[in-house]
Amino acid sequence: MKNSKTIVLIHGLFVNNKSWAAWKQYFEAKGYTVHTPANPGHEGNPSDLRTNIHPQLTQTGFEDVVNNIVKLIDTLPEKPIVVGHSLAGLVVLKLIEMGKAVAGVSIDGAPPKNVLAPFSTVKIVYPVVDFFKGNSPFLGSRDWYKRAFFNNMSQADADKAYDEVAVPESRKIARDTLLKSFAKVDFSKPHQPLLFIAGEQDTIFSPELIRKIAGRYKDANSVVDYKEFEGRSHFIAGQKGWEEVAEYVANWIEERN
Repeated sequence: MKNSKTIVLIHGLFVNNKSWAAWKQYFEAKGYTVHTPANPGHEGNPSDLRTNIHPQLTQTGFEDVVNNIVKLIDTLPEKPIVVGHSLAGLVVLKLIEMGKAVAGVSIDGAPPKNVLAPFSTVKIVYPVVDFFKGNSPFLGSRDWYKRAFFNNMSQADADKAYDEVAVPESRKIARDTLLKSFAKVDFSKPHQPLLFIAGEQDTIFSPELIRKIAGRYKDANSVVDYKEFEGRSHFIAGQKGWEEVAEYVANWIEERN
């Protein structure tokens, strides 16, 4: 892996780039240049976005999200390390496949189209992909976020987190990962180092699913590492103790750099 001091933190569904604020500060303190782009239709403060849906939101698809990051990367002086959470974990896999980064970290990452998700995943994300809802935006209720993101947090902490990070979402992004061939990953291709991180208590993408995705990579000369954190939910990058996860990522980057 080529030495790089540039990191791009990519947000997943149901939150925006504001969710990376603490991580940005953490890695900047370590001397990295850190970019936290918002996906198309996700720019702004979460509370404002919940009140006023961004006009571009419902037209945004998975390929738009990936291309938005590619556009940023192509302006940088060096290839970055890319770190993505949830849906953005899959974005990381695509960026690595496209040769746009020197290393990738997928945190509680979504599966590509060519890895079958278990029923537990389908059940909790179905309200998002619901084809009967057309192109209407999806905004999860506090109860949905409590089950999907904040399942091992107190109600008070979950309510606070909802106020801080919850945003409306494009159903098209989630549907594209199920329907579009672009959402497939070529697991046979040699690639830059990848780290997969799972949260033991993640109710959307279980550790078993994360291990399954990581295990699909076939090139014997390419690095694929895996780490599971006990007691962590899908909100692993934001809940109490996020610093331990960030430190693990930082150490892995240093080892691989």
